[in-house]
Amino acid sequence: MSMNERDVESLLERVRSQVEGARPMPLSASVLVNREELLEYLEEAIARLPEELRRARWLLKEREEFLAKARREADEIVDAARARAERLVQRTEIVRQAESTAHRIVEEAEGQARALQHEAEDYVDRKLAQFEVILDRVLQEISRGRERLQVVIEPEEDAEVEAGGFFEDQAAPVFDQDEA
Repeated sequence: MSMNERDVESLLERVRSQVEGARPMPLSASVLVNREELLEYLEEAIARLPEELRRARWLLKEREEFLAKARREADEIVDAARARAERLVQRTEIVRQAESTAHRIVEEAEGQARALQHEAEDYVDRKLAQFEVILDRVLQEISRGRERLQVVIEPEEDAEVEAGGFFEDQAAPVFDQDEA
């Protein structure tokens, strides 16, 4: 307590002590007190009260401002916590959406890869079938060509005489590739 607060309080205590210590009036609840002294104490206390009331009001105002500031800070902290919680929820949702999107993209890519693989296999199978047909034709041509080569051509007698007797009594053997 400040000096002024003690002063007002001590003045009021003096008044109370004078009233308590005052002589009682016979056959009455009243007491005899020094009027001038009590009035002097009371006037001095009254004169000092506005200062104390002003200080008390100032303290109350300070307290209210402090409480308002504390409430604002608490509200800001709560708002910041809510905003952070919302961001975390959004991030979590974004992560879920990204994972879902990534999973879908991977599934689509795997599906496309399977489809491309099937298409490539079909393409290669068609090309091999075409190649097989071509090879079959080539093999048939080769077989026909070999058959033609295997035919023994016998010389005619007139051709022998004209050739100067080259094939006289000797038959030229035909080379057979399958027998070799």
